Amino acid sequence: MTAQHYLEEHHTRHREWRRSLHQQPELAFHEHKTSDFICARLTEMGIPFIRGVGGTGVVATLEGKGDGPTIGLRADIDALPIHEETNLPYRSQHPGRSHACGHDGHTTMLLAAADYMAKSRDFKGRVRFIFQPAEEAEGGARKMIEEGLFRDFPIDAVFGLHNWPGLPKGRLAVKPGAVMASMDLFVITIRGKGVHAAMPHLGNDVIVAAGAIISAVQSIVSRSIDAREATVVSFTQVHAGETLNVLPEECRILGTIRALSAKSAETAGLRLKQICEGICSAHGVTGSVALEHRYPVTVNDPDSAAYAATVAGELWGPDNTDKDYKASMASEDFAFMLNEVPGSYAWIGTGTDVPLHNPAFDFNDELIPLGARYWIGLVENWDRHP
Repeated sequence: MTAQHYLEEHHTRHREWRRSLHQQPELAFHEHKTSDFICARLTEMGIPFIRGVGGTGVVATLEGKGDGPTIGLRADIDALPIHEETNLPYRSQHPGRSHACGHDGHTTMLLAAADYMAKSRDFKGRVRFIFQPAEEAEGGARKMIEEGLFRDFPIDAVFGLHNWPGLPKGRLAVKPGAVMASMDLFVITIRGKGVHAAMPHLGNDVIVAAGAIISAVQSIVSRSIDAREATVVSFTQVHAGETLNVLPEECRILGTIRALSAKSAETAGLRLKQICEGICSAHGVTGSVALEHRYPVTVNDPDSAAYAATVAGELWGPDNTDKDYKASMASEDFAFMLNEVPGSYAWIGTGTDVPLHNPAFDFNDELIPLGARYWIGLVENWDRHP
């Protein structure tokens, strides 16, 4: 039986897997029931696995027929702290948590591919199914690597796949080079002298200084970064004061820097610190910037990206493969894996318009057999890799 026929025949079962996962969303490094579910399915398939890699991660290995390469396929398994706002019969059973990014679907697509390959084993070498925790800003990929992912489970190449609203259903987007941005987080802390709001001349106003910083930072991208290098500096939180008639002692401003090159990210961080120091000095207050480097740029290996596009083109036709799309300024910790071994990260279109990280988001179950076929195609056709 071909992969397509098998996946179509078992789609209802695979869909139920996804909806079961959707009802039990778990946040970063707390994906215990999710890991239990994954391990139960792998046990049914007869695929050996190791759990607890990177906390709640699972790595399974399936041997093919004869010698060959070792290919890694990665799915993220965590949910988001977002309250689901749907009336679906399988909606989240945990208020304040939901699979608003489709990681339940990613997990299911990889399990569905494993389900077929465990029966066919129509490939040489071996495949490692990597179920990664804590993708959502917590660096689960980095933790898995630090705990020996590629040391204990060596691979020749690794591939990632993410559902993508706004693209036609099943259309695969993959290209060489930078495809998702780096992520740096910052906290600006401004300290002054708090006084009665009616007598500001007796103190040092941290809120006025904060306003000047917020305005000045807007010039970083337009005047300090090469116009050809996509970069974003965004403020996301401002905290100061607790009463209406007092100028507070402290103001905290939080935000993020996103960039498609390490150089641009470094420049933006440096200018942020310089602007804060200068403005704080001018306003008679003190300021500090704590900058945290979370995720590097996600950069696809050219050969791996070309191979992924070839496989997708053969599955669905060249018209359903996009190799000339704009990179996203969102970030992805799969970047850590691509820094260790060759590979590529692709988007698969959902055919829907509800954006990721939206309370109304739900993964399109029609993608389960499509994504699984892509995984299977990568493994079974490796002998034609560039």
